[in-house]
Amino acid sequence: MTDPEARPRVFLRPGGDRRIGGGHPWAFSNEVRMDAAAKELPPGAVVALHRVDGKPLGVGTFNPRSLIAFRMLDRDPDAVIDAAFLAGRIARALALRERLYDAPFYRLIHAEADGVPGLVVDRFADVLSVQANSAGMEALTPALLEALDAVLAPAAVVLRNDSRARAQEGLPQAVQVAKGQVAEPVIVTEAGLSFVADLVHGQKTGWYFDQRPAREMVAPLAAGGRMLDAYCQSGAFAVRAADASAVEVTAIDSSAASLDLAREAVQRNGVEAVCRFERSDVFEVLERLVSDGGRYRLVVADPPAFVKSRKDLASGIRGYRKLVRLAAPLVEPGGFLFVASCSHNVERDAFATEVAAGLHRVRRDGRILHAGGAGPDHPVHPRLPESAYLKTLLLTLD
Repeated sequence: MTDPEARPRVFLRPGGDRRIGGGHPWAFSNEVRMDAAAKELPPGAVVALHRVDGKPLGVGTFNPRSLIAFRMLDRDPDAVIDAAFLAGRIARALALRERLYDAPFYRLIHAEADGVPGLVVDRFADVLSVQANSAGMEALTPALLEALDAVLAPAAVVLRNDSRARAQEGLPQAVQVAKGQVAEPVIVTEAGLSFVADLVHGQKTGWYFDQRPAREMVAPLAAGGRMLDAYCQSGAFAVRAADASAVEVTAIDSSAASLDLAREAVQRNGVEAVCRFERSDVFEVLERLVSDGGRYRLVVADPPAFVKSRKDLASGIRGYRKLVRLAAPLVEPGGFLFVASCSHNVERDAFATEVAAGLHRVRRDGRILHAGGAGPDHPVHPRLPESAYLKTLLLTLD
């Protein structure tokens, strides 16, 4: 891994260098010359990538069994890929986050955009939640843990290697505490409030840092009125709205574990008198509330991914139309609807089209006040715009 002279070489097909030569960080399997030598390489091997004429293009990780065969680590073909290399990338990402945030709670590494493809690291003060989503990052995990120690010396590290993306790389799903102890959920601070994140059993990496800008924007809109939080997860939107002077907050989720975390956040922030919770299917609750004529100043609908793969796109994307069709009638005239999609397979325009169709179905007019995405701790690689997975729309309805 550390000797550039000894590392395997992989060659592209004729014309296969057009995208990656133009700055894209990936080479797909149909762009690579999958000869016997390439097929025999172990998934996650560090290799030098070459054009068909032998010109080197860079160094990265290779998986002959994945659609994304090569992931670029460095355009210098002689770069040494070791703990020191990874520590350099982590230190660069850390310097950026420390300029952006005044507290150590953020996404520290966001894969390709931070120069570490296939890797996600979320920081909770001195505890890290790490997700290796590629065979390359799986193979580099020992060096990664060494690099994290060198840069941050965390008290604990959780490997949240249970993402769907790992299946596409032929990797098992598992959760492991790689360093220290994480016997109970950790505390997250945001806007002077305290929340609870379960890094071992919770959803994704344990917390949704990506929606921080949205929470900052929409919570004050509930002031003086009622707020409905559909898919409340750990209660971040609900507690932020209650703290911003909502007179009543109703939070719904189907997960008992998530609701327990949300209730603890409510107690920690002293807003028990304002918030109530219901464990149920969100669509069923929305239908009941519409039938009962419920109205709210602010409705937040931040569901899990409706479209988990491209083959689900045609059917799954209609879920957003149905969600808006049920949520929009609950918004009082002049009130606000916030709706989000975290499905990376759903394009921004397609999402907006489904939202508009849902509004039209129930004859609600309105205006889009803001179209957004994840916060700046989730940067996007310039050649991977599709990695801007989160789409959000804030509307006011007549």
